[in-house]
Amino acid sequence: MKAQRSTSSPLIDEFCDALWLEDGLSRNTLDAYRRDLLQFIQWLAEQRGKDLLAADHGDLQSYLAHQFQKKTRATSAARLLSSLKRVYRWLLRQNRIKVDPTLNIEAPKLPRTLPKSLTEADVESLLAAPDIATPRGERDRAMLEVLYASGLRVSELVTLKLSQVSQDMGVVRVLGKGSKERLVPLGEEALARVKHYVATTRPALLSGQASDDLFVTAHGGAMTRQSFWQIIKRYALQAGLKASISPHVLRHAFATHLLNHGADLRVVQLLLGHSDISTTQIYTHVARERLKQLHAAHHPRG
Repeated sequence: MKAQRSTSSPLIDEFCDALWLEDGLSRNTLDAYRRDLLQFIQWLAEQRGKDLLAADHGDLQSYLAHQFQKKTRATSAARLLSSLKRVYRWLLRQNRIKVDPTLNIEAPKLPRTLPKSLTEADVESLLAAPDIATPRGERDRAMLEVLYASGLRVSELVTLKLSQVSQDMGVVRVLGKGSKERLVPLGEEALARVKHYVATTRPALLSGQASDDLFVTAHGGAMTRQSFWQIIKRYALQAGLKASISPHVLRHAFATHLLNHGADLRVVQLLLGHSDISTTQIYTHVARERLKQLHAAHHPRG
């Protein structure tokens, strides 16, 4: 008879609480850790008759082989191993185990995937799609301008507060992953749109309701990630863009276009809020491919 599926674990809850305190990880990330580890605990109990503290190197290898047989994607397997390494390093620091069973287990090699991007003409078409004669269109244009001008993550954009935007300095103060703060310039066009939106359109949308959120709906609440994703898809269709468009694609366009125009990789890293330069380096490949295309299209011997 199979053991009942684990839906919670005090030890995993304690680990996730520690992760949140140490790194300020998002709820989605913590939920992913919890899900991976609960599945491993379930497998351990059913196949090995062990708990998390008793697992050894062989158990880990067998579990990863089990995942491989299930044709688990390389990205999912890498995330799973990351979850296991984090929890066992934490248990070792807590003196709850004497040996880390994940030692000498290598993560699967992931294929390098280039992020989708847009041409500068595509971005111009997208930005011009909202009808700025309406309050919602004015708000949407301001959001798109800010997203492209700053390279914010969509979660950072929709949670912006009025106090985070300095209209005098033309910068936005962003609280990113791990509660890390950074200052990002807006640029003239985005700043002008924000100023007009805050002075006229936002009060019209709020209709006297109080809110400290920068971008609000007609009901007075903050814009959600899901709502903005639907908005950007609609404008992409209006603009005649065939590629699948998401808020993240504009973030990619921000980084790629900066590099295409000669920006330093370290500067782009700071603007994007990447803690590791290797995360930003993928954009150099995007920019390089774009330059190759331009060369092939316009050089007489291309």
